[in-house]
Formats: sequence, C-alpha cells, structure tokens
Amino acid sequence: MSHVPSLESLHALGARQQPAYHDPAARDAAVSRLRTMPPLVFAGECDDLKAKLADVARGKAFLLQGGDCAETFAGVTADNVRNKLRVLLQMAVVLTYAASVPVVKVGRLAGQYAKPRSSDLETRDGVTLPAYRGDAVNGYEFTAESRQHDPSRLVEVYHSSAATLNLARAFVTGGYADLRQVHTWNTDFVKESSVGQRYERMAGEIERALTFMQAIGADPDEFHRVDFHTCHEGLVLDYEHAMTRIDSRTELPYDVSAHFVWIGERTRQLDGPHVELFRHIRNPIGVKLGPTTTPDDAIALAGRLNPDNEAGRLTFVTRFGSERIRDGLPDLVEKVTAAGVDVAWVCDPMHGNTFEASSGYKTRRFDDVIAEVQGFFDVHRSIGTWPGGIHVELTGDDVTECIGGGEELLEVDLAHRYESVCDPRLNRVQSLELAFLVAEMLRTV
Repeated sequence: MSHVPSLESLHALGARQQPAYHDPAARDAAVSRLRTMPPLVFAGECDDLKAKLADVARGKAFLLQGGDCAETFAGVTADNVRNKLRVLLQMAVVLTYAASVPVVKVGRLAGQYAKPRSSDLETRDGVTLPAYRGDAVNGYEFTAESRQHDPSRLVEVYHSSAATLNLARAFVTGGYADLRQVHTWNTDFVKESSVGQRYERMAGEIERALTFMQAIGADPDEFHRVDFHTCHEGLVLDYEHAMTRIDSRTELPYDVSAHFVWIGERTRQLDGPHVELFRHIRNPIGVKLGPTTTPDDAIALAGRLNPDNEAGRLTFVTRFGSERIRDGLPDLVEKVTAAGVDVAWVCDPMHGNTFEASSGYKTRRFDDVIAEVQGFFDVHRSIGTWPGGIHVELTGDDVTECIGGGEELLEVDLAHRYESVCDPRLNRVQSLELAFLVAEMLRTV
C-alpha cells in the first residue's frame, strides 16, 4: 500500500502488547478478509473532526470523549448503544449550555475492543492462563479455550463495530439527538438523583429558549441533529493496518476503522511500530501521556507524528493521577507550548486513579477523578493555555464500579452491579455530575 509501511515491517520493529497467535495462516486469512471490507468511516468525516479539533486546540471548543473501557461483542445491542449515546448527549448539553462553549462529541465506541495489559498472564486458584486482552483478542471467560488468542475475532470486531456505528448514526440522525428531547434523555434512575433534578431544571430552561427561538422563526438544523464521531485505541496493528485505505480524493492513507485513533501510554515508543503507522495515516490522532513523559518525549512525538504542525492533527491526552497532575503537568505544557507545538490538551482523569478495593474489585474514587480534572484546569489557567477536553471511561447504565459521587457509593456497593470486563467506569449519574462540575470549571477559564 503506497505511503504506508508494510505490516511485516511494523511487526519487525518489535510491537508491544500484540496478540500471540499460534496459527499464522489464520491470522493472514483474517487480515486479508478485513482488507476487503468496506470502510467503517470516511476520510471526509475524519477531516471534519480534524477541523473541529483545531478549534479545540485554539481554545474555541471543548472535547468530550467518552465511552466503554472495553466494548464486548455481547454488548452490541440497541439498548446499550442508546444508553451510551444518551449519557454523552446529556453531558454535552450540560457543558454547552452551562459553560457556553461548543462541545466536540467523540464516542469511545464502535472499535474499543482491545486493551493493553500489565501482565501477559492471570492466575486464579492456582490456575494460570493468558490475560484477557479484550474481545478483539480473546474471551473473558477463564478457560484455556476462551483465553486463547484467536485472529478470527478481528473480523468479529469489524462486524460489531459496523453494527454499533449503524445504530449510532441512526440515533443521531433519526431524531433521538434532537434538542427537544432533552427531557426524555433524563428518564429512569437518573431523574430521581439530585444531579438528575438539577439537569431537569436546566432542560426546562433549554426548552423555554427553544420555544422562544421557534416563536421568532428560528429553527436551525443544529437543533435537530448532532455531529458525532468515534474513537478507540489503535492497539492491534493487524487490525489497524488492514483498515488503512488510500482516500480516492487525496491519494492519502486513512485508518477507516474510526474517525480518531490514539496511541496508548504503553505503546508510544518514538521508534515503535504504532508511532510509525500513525505518522502515515491522516486521521486526527492522539497520544496518551503518563507521569513518566518528559517534555522532550512529547516534543519528539509531536515532531514525528505531526511534522507539519497541522492544526487539529494531534491531541495529547494526559493521565497523571490526581496526586501527580499539579507537579508533573506544568513543565510538560510550558515546554511543549514554548516549542510552538500545535496540540489539543485533554485530560484522562481515569487511568491514573485506579486502585484495588479491599473486596478485590478494581475501582476509582469519584473525588480523585474530579481532583485530577481540577488540577488539569488549574495548571492550564496558570500557564495561559486552554484545557481542551476530558477523556472518560463511562457507561449509560446504573453500575457500581467507581465509589463516591452524589450517590455516595461505598466499597461495599461495588459487588451490587460491577459489570466492566476491565476497568471501572463512571455510571450515568456520576457522568452527569462530572459534566456539571466541569462546566463550572470552564466558566472560570
């Protein structure tokens, strides 16, 4: 494929966090099958998102990136997809209305099926098996058969992503995303919470404003639909390379598995295969930066991934942890800014704040999530740069995976509805509460 290094040359660079397939022929068959499949997204849509992210980098918009920690094939249902969209729409309308800032909406869905892991193996009751790496690689069930790395799952990722994307497109263009639906997005358990009641009051104000607009003859198209894009971590090179195509308009390569793909903290090596692939594709891209990142690392990554310093092309997603953000972020932002790097800064307040509860469940404290976002805002405010967005693992359901928040979930509550197959997610009430708190932070920037 012109403009793109071969898959073999990428693997030769020593790819980390990749599946260990026992049958190379089966892997080749899956990759060949993927190469024939239609694109999931179009290059023009990726360019539209890049333009919106340029506004984020310039301080003219705010990025809301959210969705599942790890999607599952079994989770591809109309209810699940609608619930995820609903919480993102609610959060976006809170941020837009309460903070008076345009919100770029990017769902962490229709492709988030692979997860990096800190260990290749998992041991339970004396039995050791390969770790679960997401449905793209193996099954969650703790059996030797389920945990075997299976390349046919990559084709299933494609079909599941296509089904999810079809549903998402239908919802956002078919009337569900209409601003006049603001009340109906607030049904079920959320409505009974204090944050749900706060949302209800705001929805009433929006409804009155819409009625006024209609009364004076103004009914713009933006009231009835939303621009919605998808993202995932571009982890499995076999899949991302197979989904990279040459755009017929420009003769340039795009990864058509999602509008926005990012490189994780564990795979951002400057001379590694993920950076090598991503520097060729023309999608807007992101890089996760943890507390070990030096300013020189970030500047070198920007030079490699965005040598033309194109606006909207590159997003740095910082994930420091609430206790490290105020110490580690200022030097990074100051030096990257001084180097003239055009980048959007986004806060991932989830991954640096994970710990194991006494019950054995992985969890996060809502207060830690908020503290990291507040630290992110405070650092950018002190430097004079724009806090461009948040990247959050969340669900539209009433799960009990993160402790705290207005519902005051305790560690003992985790067992009630802990449904994540990987990392703990904010539930819908906590997500909405986060949106109100971030809106208040935005008003003071």
